[in-house]
Amino acid sequence: MSELFYPHGGGAELATYLYARLLSERDFKVAVVTNKFNNEPSVWKARNLVIYRLPLFNSIRSVKFSILRRMDVLLSSLIRELVKWADIVYIPRFWYGAVVLAKAYGKPAVVHLHDYTLVCPLANLFDMTKGISHCRKSFLCSQGCIYAYEKVNNRSFKELLESMLLNSTLGKLYSKVIFFSDAVVCVSYAQRDLLLQNSTVLPSKVHVVYNPLPEQVEVNLTSQTEDFGYFGGPSYLKGFHVLFKAAALVKKVKSIKIHATKFSGVTKKSYLLRKLGIITYGKLDGRSYRKLYTELRAIIVPSIWEEPLPYVVSEALINKKIVIASRVGGIPEQVSGCKGAFLIKAGDHRALAEKILHVTSLSDEEAHDLGAKNREFILKKFSNEKIADQFSSLLEKLSTKG
Repeated sequence: MSELFYPHGGGAELATYLYARLLSERDFKVAVVTNKFNNEPSVWKARNLVIYRLPLFNSIRSVKFSILRRMDVLLSSLIRELVKWADIVYIPRFWYGAVVLAKAYGKPAVVHLHDYTLVCPLANLFDMTKGISHCRKSFLCSQGCIYAYEKVNNRSFKELLESMLLNSTLGKLYSKVIFFSDAVVCVSYAQRDLLLQNSTVLPSKVHVVYNPLPEQVEVNLTSQTEDFGYFGGPSYLKGFHVLFKAAALVKKVKSIKIHATKFSGVTKKSYLLRKLGIITYGKLDGRSYRKLYTELRAIIVPSIWEEPLPYVVSEALINKKIVIASRVGGIPEQVSGCKGAFLIKAGDHRALAEKILHVTSLSDEEAHDLGAKNREFILKKFSNEKIADQFSSLLEKLSTKG
């Protein structure tokens, strides 16, 4: 039960797609229920995998709460028949009403957390008023924090008020519903530890299974330049303000290019960004993205929130890129022992500038060598075969109990 499904959404949806594919290849019968967008078939079938696309909502901006309004779909004959048919009901995002439905039919429910929804209405465990990650034992999120979060994300006044109302009321229900699930899956030990520190969920319910790696395509590095990539848009939590300050420091020493995606339109800051070497793009299609990617030497991930296990890091390592990232969440766990990954303290733009300059000082041979070692490292550390074994083993145990 996933409101969005790859290619829509982000890392969580990619992981859901990869799990669906891996399980179907192991003779699990997988049925996915998700939203239907334009020109998509209502039903798509392959061996052991069927995808039902239903008209759930039009906009993906408020998926978290939009899905709550679709009780008619949740209680429809199709969904009820699927729940009766299933051995496991799996919820990888916000469709938590499915947990209650599963329990009503005596079926085990698994909730997969790709953020901190269990302990934080905004799902990021970050206090925007103080600029730090912090404890939310009581699951209280101040109106000031919600206001600051939406304000920095340029929400309209109406959207801001809606968020303050919904996150401070309905947002609290999510943690209560998740407690009814039979298992909670985390994507890193760092995420698990933060959840256990900030909630009363039973440790025995919480399991750690790393996300599967995306498709592994051999990358040709012959066209690689000294350019950098950043794929978080103007997001505050993704650390764009940190990158901006670092680029200003680097500019005093050397001219570089940082290709930044997920920026919409031309803004007053566009000229200033170009002066600093930051070249902005909108959301690129797959072909344009891959073309740009092959030309990059390193990927910058300056996040300031506790990212559980960002796909942008795994993708960079697979594609033989050097990584400069913040020491937050599951990232240290992700790159521990990796020669071509450099970590900095979150928010430290001076350290980021130093690492950028260090990477530019590497010869092509040194950069290529580090990139090759990065790919070797990530493929060895995160084996999809082992991840699928661990995930399927958990599902089989739960279905047996059910």
